Amino acid sequence: LRTHDWPPQTPDFVTHDVLATYIQDTAAANDVLSNISFRTRVDKAEKKGSKWEVQSSRLVDGEIERAVQQFDALIVASGHYHAPNIPDYPNLPAWKSAFPSRITHSKVYRSPTPFAGKNVLVIGAGVSSTDICRELGSVAAKIWQSSRGGEYDLLPSMLPENCTRVGGIASFSTLTSTSLLNDTAPLPDSVILSSGEELKNIHHVILATGYHMSYPFLPHLHDDNATPEHANEEILVTTGQITHNLHKDIFYIPDPSLAFIGVPYHVATFSLFEFQAMCVAAILSGSSSLPGQQEMRKEYAGRIAKKGVGRAFHSLKDDEREIAYVREMVGIVNQGKKEGEQVKGHSKEWFEAYGRRLIRMKKTRGRKVEVEAKEKVAGPAEAVQNEGVK
Repeated sequence: LRTHDWPPQTPDFVTHDVLATYIQDTAAANDVLSNISFRTRVDKAEKKGSKWEVQSSRLVDGEIERAVQQFDALIVASGHYHAPNIPDYPNLPAWKSAFPSRITHSKVYRSPTPFAGKNVLVIGAGVSSTDICRELGSVAAKIWQSSRGGEYDLLPSMLPENCTRVGGIASFSTLTSTSLLNDTAPLPDSVILSSGEELKNIHHVILATGYHMSYPFLPHLHDDNATPEHANEEILVTTGQITHNLHKDIFYIPDPSLAFIGVPYHVATFSLFEFQAMCVAAILSGSSSLPGQQEMRKEYAGRIAKKGVGRAFHSLKDDEREIAYVREMVGIVNQGKKEGEQVKGHSKEWFEAYGRRLIRMKKTRGRKVEVEAKEKVAGPAEAVQNEGVK
C-alpha cells in the first residue's frame, strides 16, 4: 500500500501471520483504528430517501447494544471470505450434526495445536488447504489432502512428509454410531473417495472448500431462487458465484452510492484494492464522475457476453487484465486533473514484483501439468512420489 511500506527485505510471498501483522500496522500507522467499530455486526443496510440507514449490533459487557445510523453512501469492503462454501457430499450433514467440533471449515482454523497427534483430512488443494497442511505437518500424526484436480490446486511437492494427496470425495459413509467421542478417539466411520478407496481412522475433517458471495445485510438485493443467468437488473446475489450489476466491479449500477471494494480476484490484492478505493473516493467527493446508467449497463452487458456469469467473471488472472483494470481506475481518478496533480499507476517496483510472480506461476503451472500427465500414465501415487524428489 502507498500509505504504508512493507518492512525491508519482505519476500513477495508471505505467510498469513506476516500479512495480518502488516494489516494491523497499516491501520495503526494511518490513524484509522479510532474510526473502526470492532466486534460490530451490520444487521441491515437499506436506502431510505437519499440516505443509507445502517442497523448494527455489538456485544458490550454481555449485553447486545444496537444502533441505527445514516450515511450518504455505503461502501462494502467485506471481501470474498465470509460465507463458507460447503460441498453437498452425501451424509456430510449427519457427520457435522453428530460431531460438530470434528467437522469444520477452514474459516475457523486458527492454530495447529488442537490437531496434535491426530489424523486429519483436509478437503481441497488450494492455497488455504496447503497452508493448513504445512502447519499441521509438524504436529499431526497423519494428514490427507483431497484434490479433485482443480485448475488452481497447488503441487503435492509443497506438502509435508506426513501428508498424502488423495483424490476427490465421493461421500461420507452412513454413520454407525453417534455416541460422544473422547479426545483421542477417531470418527467412527469412513470417507469414501471417488476411486472407491476408503479413508478410516480420521479424527478431524477440515473443509478448505472456498467461499461464495454473500451480503446478508442487504437481503432485499439477494434472490436465492434465481440462477445467475436470470438475475434481474436490481439483484446483487443469486447463487453466490458472482456479484451482479456492478460497474467496473465497484459501483451498483441502479444506485452508485452503493460501492464495493475487493470484488475482483486473482490479483495483487492490496495494490488493486487501493486503486479501487482511490476511484471510489474520487467519485464520492465529486472530483470525478461516472457515465450514465444506460452506458454503465451497456458496458456490464458486454462483459457478461464475453465472460459469462460463472466464477471467472471477476477474475483478472489472464492477459494482463489487472494492469488494464488499474489503468481504468487511474483514468477515472485523474478526470480533469492537471498533469502535476495526476495519480500515477503501478510503480516500477510493482511491475518487477509482477514479473517475478508471473515467472513463479508459469513454473508452478508447468510442473503441475507435468505431474498430471504422469498421473495418467503411472497413476497418482507414483507421480506424486516422483514430483516429491525433484
